[in-house]
Amino acid sequence: MKLNDALKMAMTTIFANKMRSSLTMLGIVIGNASVIAMIGIGEAAQRLASEQFETLGANVLFVVPGSRESRRTTFEVPKTLVLDDANAIASQVPTVEEVAPQINSRLLVTYRNRNNNVSIIGTTSEFLTVRSFDVAQGRFINDSDLKRNNRVAVLGSQIAEEFFPNENPIGKRLRVKNVSFEVIGIMEAKGSFLGTNQDETVYLPLTTMANQIVGKTSNYGLELSFISVSANSSDSIAAARFQIENLLRLRHKINGEDDFRVETQKDILSIVGTVTSGLTMMLGAIAAISLLVGGIGVMNIMLVSVSERTQEIGLRKAVGATENNILSQFLIEAIIISAIGGLIGTVIGVSGLIVIGLVSPLPTAISANTIILAVGVSGGIGLFFGVIPAQQAAKLDPIVALRSA
Repeated sequence: MKLNDALKMAMTTIFANKMRSSLTMLGIVIGNASVIAMIGIGEAAQRLASEQFETLGANVLFVVPGSRESRRTTFEVPKTLVLDDANAIASQVPTVEEVAPQINSRLLVTYRNRNNNVSIIGTTSEFLTVRSFDVAQGRFINDSDLKRNNRVAVLGSQIAEEFFPNENPIGKRLRVKNVSFEVIGIMEAKGSFLGTNQDETVYLPLTTMANQIVGKTSNYGLELSFISVSANSSDSIAAARFQIENLLRLRHKINGEDDFRVETQKDILSIVGTVTSGLTMMLGAIAAISLLVGGIGVMNIMLVSVSERTQEIGLRKAVGATENNILSQFLIEAIIISAIGGLIGTVIGVSGLIVIGLVSPLPTAISANTIILAVGVSGGIGLFFGVIPAQQAAKLDPIVALRSA
C-alpha cells in the first residue's frame, strides 16, 4: 500500500470519528500548550533579568559586607564595611573610576496626611554616575550637602507621584522618621530590579542618614550597607575586583575567610540565570507530564480502535495486506492525531505567551526551534504510544479477526 493511500485512509478514519479523535487530541493539545507556555515564561524571566541587570550601570562591582557563610546563617546584615573602606578604594585602586557608598534602610515617610514605609538610601553624589541614574527635576545630593549634614531629599518618581500628586515637590518638606527634609530633586523613572521598585525610594545625604536617621553602629567608623564601584572599563573589571579584595584584606587584617564579598554583574546574573534555568526546566518537566498523559490517551484510544476494527483488519489481511501495511496504517493515524493536537496546542501556547507579554513586564517570545521541537515531540509521542496498538493490529490472524467480527 502506497503512503498516499495510507494517509487518505487514516484521515478518513479520523474524520469519521470526530468526537473520539478530538478527545484523543485534547491531552496532546493541553500538554503541548503547557510546554510552550512554561518554557516561554522561563525564557522570558531570564531575558527580563538580563535587561534589568543592564540598568545597574556600566562596569559595576558591588562590595558587600560579610562572608557568604555569615549571610546564610543570620538575618542581620554584617557590619564589616565602613566609609573609610570606600574612600580607600576610591583613592588607592587605580582601575576604579567612581565609588558610591550606601546606607540602606526602610523607614516611615510622611507628608501631611500621607505616609508610607519606603526604601531610604543614604549615598553620595557619585551614585548617579556609578548606577547610571538620572535626575528628572531639580538636583541630586552634592558634596556641600554631605559636609554640612543638610536635611535634603531626592525622591524616586513613584514616591513623588504618591506624596505630591497635584503639586510640585521641589521645595516642599516631608518627614523621614520624624526628621524634616526639604525636597531638592526628583529622579527619572528607573523601573523594578529583581522585584524591587527602584522608583519607590528616597535618597538622602550619606552623612545626614548616618548621623540623624540610623546612627553610627560600628566601632570602626560610619557603617555601610554596601559599596557600588564602577571600573574604568569592562576590560578592567577583573583587575578592579582583584585590587579591591587585596586592599580590603590588608585594611581588615584578614588571615582567614574574607569578611566581605566583591560581586560583579556577571556573578549576580549567573546566579539568577542558574535559578531561572532551574525553574524553566522544572516548569517544562511539569508540563511534559501533560504530554505523557496525552500520549497514554492516544494509546488507549488506538487500542479501542483496534478492537472495533477487527473485521476491517481481517478483510484487509485476507485480500493480501501485509503486517507492515496494517502497522503503518495505525501508526500513521496515531502520528496524525498527535501532530494535529501538537499544532493546535502550539497555537494556543504561543497565543497565551502573547497575552502574557501584553499584560505583564515579561518580554515573552518563542523561538522557531522551540515550536518545531514541541510539534516534533508531539508526533514522536504519537509514534511511541501508537506502536503497541499498531503491533497488536498487525499481528491479528485474519481468520480469527473475521470470526470474532
